[in-house]
Amino acid sequence: MFDNLSNRLTSSLDRIRGRAKLTEDNIQEVLREVRMALLEADVALPVVKDFIAAVKERAIGTEVSKSLSPGQVFLKIVKQELENVMGQANDGLNLRAARPAVILLAGLQGAGKTTSAAKLAKYLKEREKKSVSVVSADVYRPAAIKQLETLASEVGVDFIPSDLSQKPIDIVNNAIDYAKKAHKDVLIVDTAGRLSIDEDMMAEIKALHAAVNPIETLFVVDAMTGQDAANTAKAFGDVLPLTGVILTKTDGDARGGAALSVRHITGKPIKFLGVGEKTDALEPFHPDRLASRILGMGDMLSLIEEAEQKIDKEKAEKLAGKLKKGKGFDLEDFKEQLQQMKSMGGMSSMLDKLPGMGGQLGNIQDKVNDKMFVQMEALINSMTPAERHNPDVINGSRKKRISTGAGLQIQDLNRLLKQHKQMQKMMKKMTAKGGMKKMMRGLGGMMPGGGMPGGGNFPKF
Repeated sequence: MFDNLSNRLTSSLDRIRGRAKLTEDNIQEVLREVRMALLEADVALPVVKDFIAAVKERAIGTEVSKSLSPGQVFLKIVKQELENVMGQANDGLNLRAARPAVILLAGLQGAGKTTSAAKLAKYLKEREKKSVSVVSADVYRPAAIKQLETLASEVGVDFIPSDLSQKPIDIVNNAIDYAKKAHKDVLIVDTAGRLSIDEDMMAEIKALHAAVNPIETLFVVDAMTGQDAANTAKAFGDVLPLTGVILTKTDGDARGGAALSVRHITGKPIKFLGVGEKTDALEPFHPDRLASRILGMGDMLSLIEEAEQKIDKEKAEKLAGKLKKGKGFDLEDFKEQLQQMKSMGGMSSMLDKLPGMGGQLGNIQDKVNDKMFVQMEALINSMTPAERHNPDVINGSRKKRISTGAGLQIQDLNRLLKQHKQMQKMMKKMTAKGGMKKMMRGLGGMMPGGGMPGGGNFPKF
């Protein structure tokens, strides 16, 4: 998300760097480019107008600090106003209610409500340590109930059965009774999707809301619909007392117009972003972090949090112990590192959160993709255990067998072996004094022109 906007904004803001002071004349052209970049990102026009006006008013005012250059001040103002547009801080869920705290999900059909119900259940179970039940009140789409049941089993939360013959209000009331008796902390209710905003369906969900009085009413909307997402959220908000928004499919939205429009138009905070199809692909929405990413400043806090949640600590400690004992970093270890990176969304997702990558990720997108990881794993899987533990034994005939078994070329295997050697060197540095600093310098080698750690380039599978 925001790839195009980030490219445009960072190149536009470069024009202001080095200026002696901020004046209406020297920021006019930059503001014009910023305005066009926001409109092309499908940000709603009222949002763009207010944003540009706020930046202009502050930029030509008295906010220039002696410790900052005019260019830095302008960048700071743009970042703060982006945060103001999206909401200045993460707005979490309010679960302070008698158990179970009921969370009602509403939205148009196809927005991803059922998947979001499962993702939210997993998030609350694993991150908030809550006991969670889910129920489907969608009596119009036969597959909806079965889909939620399957997803609930996958994420390990309690599914409360329902069927098409029941009324939605009865389904939810029965679910609340069950959740109370089972001492569940949270009950997530998936409601029927609407093909459009029609009076009958809106009246139904309004009645359902009145009957169950949920503590949170979240509107689930597809980010790829751009500013229409904000307009649809407003229409629902006029009928329901929404407490927040879940913006789905943000991984497929390069523009970001919805994220920049929803809060301003609806007055409701975005609480979560759906960032992929997997059940763990749900992130709390942090406006300040997202503003940093849009402006190419990275998002190290999210990257660290993601690493803490998804990296297998036991495996990491085992590898660290192995390296400290002087044992080598073999291809089995390398494979585990590849799997860890995949669990964090792949190299592309990680690079997107590193400072300095704004506007540059597209330049290396073809070199850092999931296909690269899959092919590297295939080559390692094609080896014998002895070859994985001691790559030096891999001679010409073995290379031919391994590459054929993986359906790849010998040169692909040669790149993998070279990559492994470079990773070995970096791992040795990490165990030496000052290893973390050296590792970060190695990460710096990932930047465009630097290739991967050790000075090599990304393998071109």
